[in-house]
Amino acid sequence: MVLIQAKKKISASLEDYLEAIYLIIEEKQAVKAVEVARFLNVGRSSVTEALKSLASKGLVNYGRYDVLTLTPSGEKIAEKVIKKHKILYNFFKNVLNLNEEEANQNACQIEHIISEHAFNKFTKYIEFNEKYSKNNEEYFKNLKDFMEK
Repeated sequence: MVLIQAKKKISASLEDYLEAIYLIIEEKQAVKAVEVARFLNVGRSSVTEALKSLASKGLVNYGRYDVLTLTPSGEKIAEKVIKKHKILYNFFKNVLNLNEEEANQNACQIEHIISEHAFNKFTKYIEFNEKYSKNNEEYFKNLKDFMEK
């Protein structure tokens, strides 16, 4: 018998650290803990604890005074969180016409709690809406089929 260990979901806070590390690396090619603290506006001790936790989960490579790197698993999680954030932010900003701050705040909160299934449906709806938004007759004709998928 083979036992498959379920992947543990990491906290929203740790996802924020992965996202911050990814974005700083994307901008500067390298990142140190102090830059993560500045980016997230948190204390260095909070960053140290988070990095230790992420390292123990195999998501970052961390040495006390070294440059931080994401492991392939950490990078994958960061990319997923960033994708969710961008899609949610664009929806709140461009569809619901929220201001940038409110759109960003909502995206930051929802990106961590939305289920994969709900996010996939949300994304499909946005794609559907973009495809048929110019033609109301076609939109309503296809909406019922879309909602049943």
